[in-house]
Amino acid sequence: MSREDSKRDRKTSGRQGGNFRKKSYARGNAPINKSTPPKQPSDPNSIRLNKYVANSGVCSRRDADIYIAAGNVTVNGKPITEMGYKVKLTDEVKFDGRRLNPVKKEYVVLNKPKDFTTTIRDEKGKRHVSGLISNASKSKLLPVDKLEKEDTGLLLFTNDGDLTKKLKSPMNGLRKIYHLVLDRELSSADLRKIQEGVAVEDKVVRIQDISYIDNAPKREVGVEIYSSRNKILSRLFEQLDYKIVKLDRVVYGGLTKKDLPRGHWRYLTDQEIVNFRMIK
Repeated sequence: MSREDSKRDRKTSGRQGGNFRKKSYARGNAPINKSTPPKQPSDPNSIRLNKYVANSGVCSRRDADIYIAAGNVTVNGKPITEMGYKVKLTDEVKFDGRRLNPVKKEYVVLNKPKDFTTTIRDEKGKRHVSGLISNASKSKLLPVDKLEKEDTGLLLFTNDGDLTKKLKSPMNGLRKIYHLVLDRELSSADLRKIQEGVAVEDKVVRIQDISYIDNAPKREVGVEIYSSRNKILSRLFEQLDYKIVKLDRVVYGGLTKKDLPRGHWRYLTDQEIVNFRMIK
């Protein structure tokens, strides 16, 4: 064997032997188990403080960290500035002195189909609107207002009691648009009466706008109204001897039925939630 061949053999054996020596059997030890230990189950009765604050609707979780660091949040009367601090659901958490509720506020809009009721007493029935959004949340979401069983259109659900109370207030100024079908054609004279204001139970009902639907019989009208009085449209048209045979709510606040087929629901966007909260 030549000197060059001998050198080549030594290099080759070194490469082969090096692969073996890299194994974890060195020093006679068994292979090292590098798998991570199983995670301990989290306590269902505790929650991170920033999530607690965010769930209450005060701000986002990222902003909650800023407020916590600044000392705006107290737990059982003591300011907490520690990041990642966990609280129990039974703890008293306050933001700037106001007690918070850790239940996450959720908001869902449904395009209600016909023949579903919105009244609480019928909730256990098979044709209640709650069944249409049963997969939307683990929390109990309730409709903010009512639509009659035969009515269709936009219906807002939430577990935010403060917002529900605000939207139900007669002074909320919430914009609603309806597509109505009457039992007979609406005369031009009666349309003008409605525009000027019709008294219902000694209270004049103010309509923002009313017009005939384009390319449809004059028994179909669009009505824009801000009033939250119960069944106000039915009572208004009854004053003029008309009956509403079909009612479809096509706009509710800033919500529309765009890309929301009948019987389907969706979550509100962050901006839509902000818009509703800004209503006075």
